[in-house]
Amino acid sequence: MVDLENKPIRSGMVAIVGPPNAGKSTLMNGLLEQKISIVSPKPQTTRNRILGIMNGPEYQIVLLDTPGLHKAREPLNQEMVRVALESLHEVDAVLYMIDVSLPLPEKLKEEKGAELAGYMEQVRCPVILVLNKVDLLNKERLLAMIRAYAEFFPFHAVIPMSALHGDGTDRLLAELLRVLPVGPRYYPEDIPTDASERFLVAEIIREKVFLLTGDEIPYSTAVLVESFKEDPAKGLITIHGAIVLERESQKGIVIGKGGVKLKGIGTAARKDIERLLDQKVLLKLFVKVRKNWSRDEQFLKELGF
Repeated sequence: MVDLENKPIRSGMVAIVGPPNAGKSTLMNGLLEQKISIVSPKPQTTRNRILGIMNGPEYQIVLLDTPGLHKAREPLNQEMVRVALESLHEVDAVLYMIDVSLPLPEKLKEEKGAELAGYMEQVRCPVILVLNKVDLLNKERLLAMIRAYAEFFPFHAVIPMSALHGDGTDRLLAELLRVLPVGPRYYPEDIPTDASERFLVAEIIREKVFLLTGDEIPYSTAVLVESFKEDPAKGLITIHGAIVLERESQKGIVIGKGGVKLKGIGTAARKDIERLLDQKVLLKLFVKVRKNWSRDEQFLKELGF
């Protein structure tokens, strides 16, 4: 199979999986050289599967940024893990990413190995171990980490890197091109993602909630874009976004005294949305409560799960 110009290329789908907060979204944004997935220091920021498309003269790589793999108890978290695991069945390669700056205690080795084996038991494609944040530990600890994970699973290759700084991305790309099949371009070369503008806008707003509120609020927050109206004559897009919370007591925290917190979220989100859409944006945010929405299967469907 060949691309539209009858030149053989390497193409395929690659799932980026791993524990929460390993740097998966940072890696995808770095590989794409633009922001598609939202990022925050808090774990479990990514909830849905995000698709990003890397194009080069000799390749097209479709990247799937997935929610973090973890032991989930709540319906929302269970859906997040399901989304990540489903991605493993439809790809040509898997990047299993870990944060090597976190310790791997001896007593957890057996548990970690069993957990990883469970995730990968149905994978029939090459799995590359990506050791992220190697700039934060010495060579001796890095080698020990490589040996530990080599006992867990027969990885096709091991790539030490720093997703934040871009170190190791060339080696990772070269390894992917070795394992991906010859095939077609699945998407036009000028499309970086298949996500809708509404979805990306909602994600940007949710990212700002993660960054600008305390530990509890982000995990109780969903965002719905309820109106998206373009006015070509004015060169303006007017967006109404709803920040949905689970309890009335959370509203005051998100709104803040005199509305200052909500205004800060809106200002930060609007700047990123304008960069995304390359157009002036009027962003109007409001806060509403939908009690225990994270356990509401119907509402989870509205969010795309």
